[in-house]
Amino acid sequence: MSKKNGLRTGAAVGLALSVFGGALALTPGTAWAQATGAVGALTEEDIVVTATKRDDVLAQDVPGAITAFSSEQLEALNFDDLSSLSYTMPNVQLEDIGTAPGIANFGIRGLGINSSIPSVDPTVGVFVDGVYYGINAGIVVDNFDLEAVEVLRGPQGTLYGRNVTGGAVLIRTTAPSDVFRMQARAGYETGPEWTADFSISGPLAPGLLSAKLAVYHNDDSGWFTNDFDGSQFGASTLDIYRFALRATPTENVDMILRLEQGYGDSDGPAAQNHGFGQDERGSFDFTVNNRGYAIGDWEQAIFEVNVDVPFGDGTITNIAGWRDYEGYSSGDIDATGGNGFHSRAVNLQEQWSNELRYAGTFGPVDVTAGLYWFEQTLFYVEERSIAGGAIFRVGGGNGTFSTEAAFANFDWHLNEQLTLSLGARYTQEEKDAQVSRIRGSTNDLDGAVVVPGEFMVGGNIDTQTLNYSDSPFDLRWHDLSPRVGIQWEPNPDTNLYAYFAQGFRAGGVNFRTTTLGSALVSGAPQAFDPEEQDSFEIGWKQDFMDGRARMNFAVFHNIIDNMQRETNVPDPAGVQQVIVNAGEAEIQGAELEARFAVTDNFLLTMQVGYTHGEYNSVTADLDNSGTVDAGDLDQDIPRLAPWTYGFNAIYDLPIFGGVLSSRVGYNHRDASAYNDTNVGQLSDADIWDANFTYRPDQGNWSLAIYGDNLTDQATWGGDTILPDSPLFGGDGNPANAPPTFSPLNEGRVIGIELRLQY
Repeated sequence: MSKKNGLRTGAAVGLALSVFGGALALTPGTAWAQATGAVGALTEEDIVVTATKRDDVLAQDVPGAITAFSSEQLEALNFDDLSSLSYTMPNVQLEDIGTAPGIANFGIRGLGINSSIPSVDPTVGVFVDGVYYGINAGIVVDNFDLEAVEVLRGPQGTLYGRNVTGGAVLIRTTAPSDVFRMQARAGYETGPEWTADFSISGPLAPGLLSAKLAVYHNDDSGWFTNDFDGSQFGASTLDIYRFALRATPTENVDMILRLEQGYGDSDGPAAQNHGFGQDERGSFDFTVNNRGYAIGDWEQAIFEVNVDVPFGDGTITNIAGWRDYEGYSSGDIDATGGNGFHSRAVNLQEQWSNELRYAGTFGPVDVTAGLYWFEQTLFYVEERSIAGGAIFRVGGGNGTFSTEAAFANFDWHLNEQLTLSLGARYTQEEKDAQVSRIRGSTNDLDGAVVVPGEFMVGGNIDTQTLNYSDSPFDLRWHDLSPRVGIQWEPNPDTNLYAYFAQGFRAGGVNFRTTTLGSALVSGAPQAFDPEEQDSFEIGWKQDFMDGRARMNFAVFHNIIDNMQRETNVPDPAGVQQVIVNAGEAEIQGAELEARFAVTDNFLLTMQVGYTHGEYNSVTADLDNSGTVDAGDLDQDIPRLAPWTYGFNAIYDLPIFGGVLSSRVGYNHRDASAYNDTNVGQLSDADIWDANFTYRPDQGNWSLAIYGDNLTDQATWGGDTILPDSPLFGGDGNPANAPPTFSPLNEGRVIGIELRLQY
């Protein structure tokens, strides 16, 4: 851990402990929690969600496809980070691309991205406590202290705005409580990997002020073995600190300030090379002579104010957010024991946002309306070392991206069963940026002094590291995204709905512009246009047998115009990565989630999703043939897995004065193309998991033993095609498999956790 990080951490913990020192002395004791089983947690009826931005709305009443997980359900599913939920929902992929750990490449219903470029906007937005995260870096990290996770499928532009054409992931951390609570967890799993977290919450001034402190630590020795030298690989450490204050000065005012600081340090990617004679697909063999690193350092603050007002018996909410993220990474991109292609990168981001909204009711009409503002600054530098340093390529970019929006949604209850919904969001986007193409350079990111993470040592960064030789970009767009829906609830157990919505994904520029010799585009860096989407969805949510059975079904049809694609093409400089508007695509499918309580102690759940996508027209050379033709029209859309399905069997056994909850789960995902040429492939996956948790009837603890990916199946986050030459692990024979950069995910993991609650 850096000295800077250590000082910040010490100050935060010292402040929080001093605050809680007085609180504990004033707080009366609380009884130990009563044991509950996993069946009860997974059949919980009252999961209140924030998807509609209105209070007291249950997931089952939302007129749209949503999967919500309460804190108890996350515990029952061994939640670690967002990627651990990736196989548990239909038509959802919550993947870490693996180029540097923690970079999300999420996809929902066939809409996703294939990139670690920070200037590429996601198709699936991630929101933490109501604040949108502007880049994909720092998303897939261990999480804890959660109240709920909600995954919304389909475009959410009316209420959530930009870059949620695929869907949105909403994460809620716990709020300070008005009664004393303490939770702790310690875990060990294969690696070895050690985890511990602790949270304490309670009133400082009863009825007026409460606080929370939560601390997380993870130390992983590394799951992998590097065949280059037989060393253990994948080591990492992660520390997260959260502190929150909640004030209720009057009955009508509720304010929460949330502070977070985190620091992670790990090895670089455990990357395979799938070229002929290299690493076998389906194995965990890999050979890298550059261990690399990935450092993530962030701070954030979120201030939420809720004021109840008599106007429409409503609530005014204001959420202000700030986040500062620093990322430094290095990786062995050729994924061999040679020095064909190594890289390093610096990724700096700072963002500010504010949302002011009102939610109220006027007779039969529910109104949700507001104003939104978002701004972020990005700075990115990338270094490529080719042929053992004989060739250096350095490039990157910086920019300021901002969004202003106004939105409104009206739910008109025509009668007790029928509701008409009308909504729209007006958005104005601005992106000012400079781009330095990846070019030859005699200066690496460290300048004259080798200090990992230092990208400038004296002088002017424009002349020393980056070369903004092309005109700056001054980009402006505006969009109106409407939504029209109807919902029929003939009884409390039935929810039928249909809607039409449009989505908008901003255009932009490529901070990793590598245009030398590309068949797709040449010359100066170029901007790409926004992506627009028309979406239709029809759904049916139904409870049966007095709530013992539940079925949620949806069908969808999406048309995406000016579809953005992050193409990857082999090049002597490593890989050409060019972002283009590929044309019009059509994606449609269906999904089903169901559960059935066979007995009070035995529960079955299942999920199945099908997605089909194809291009209706193309305007880019996706297959790298040199021309735009019928071959491009036939290309599969990357990361679109046709079938996803799975089940869980959960049984609660009263035993030894407590409850033993057993869960066995299986989930499948089809193979899919990784890149636009369809040469790179993501494997199909059949993932088996199991969990056994014991909770005493009278006690404050539980003990869990679990296994993830029990069949030890190898999967990888990307499959980037490299030049077919010995320098990159190839043999030059087009009849053989080309070399690749394919970062591995972990295989079988067995773990044990002790949890305490007071």
